[in-house]
Amino acid sequence: MSDKKLPLSAHLEELRKRLIYSFTGIGIAFALSYAYIKEIVEILMRPLMNTLPPGSSLVFTAVPEAFFTYFKAAILAGIFFSSPFLLYQLWAFVSPGLYQREKKYVLPYLFFSSFFFLLGAVFCYFIVFPTIFRFFLSFATDGIRPLPSIREYLTFTIKLLLAFGLLFQWPPLVLFLARMGVVSGPFLSQNRKYAVLIIFVIAALVTPPDLVSQILLAGPLIAMYEGSIWMAKIFGRKEKKEEDQTAPGTEGKQE
Repeated sequence: MSDKKLPLSAHLEELRKRLIYSFTGIGIAFALSYAYIKEIVEILMRPLMNTLPPGSSLVFTAVPEAFFTYFKAAILAGIFFSSPFLLYQLWAFVSPGLYQREKKYVLPYLFFSSFFFLLGAVFCYFIVFPTIFRFFLSFATDGIRPLPSIREYLTFTIKLLLAFGLLFQWPPLVLFLARMGVVSGPFLSQNRKYAVLIIFVIAALVTPPDLVSQILLAGPLIAMYEGSIWMAKIFGRKEKKEEDQTAPGTEGKQE
């Protein structure tokens, strides 16, 4: 942390510069995403198409629906692909105000946070999507055929991808708090039952309103909570042993 304090105007100017860089990065990523939006949407559709009967397809029920759906998907893809650049801009803005010991914790947290967000999205795409699509499509009959809308499907999948990515932030968050001495393994263990309740409430809020999605999200989160207990015990800040209060050479007999 620099000893020289900057005036408020300097902080605002730096914030303005970082915001301009961030929006420029999002704009470039959006343009590239929109140029390849059909390929991106095809990748997102693949888990469902692998589950639907051969020859099935998605539909749009309003004339501008496909355009606006692609546009929305391109914006979200632009934010996703530019997220490393956005994190760097955030780091560049806050790092001058941090002490060296704080930088030692924050920078690794940003790295692991990005990794676990991607891990959550990958888990959702390869594990959760096939499972819930098979479950939902199992209710189809000869008289009831699935005819999914592209808008509803992309809204559903993007919401789940974001939910899993965000909630997979739990391990790096616990590691960061444990290293800072905010939480400990015994604390997490004692509050396990409250954590499980909160996990199910969060899963119900961030996932679509069906029990399967909520269980598929709550299950890994509970497993990660159990793992975080051990992680906090291993990597958490160790309490210093109480030092001898008696100074050397002062233990003589009182006269």
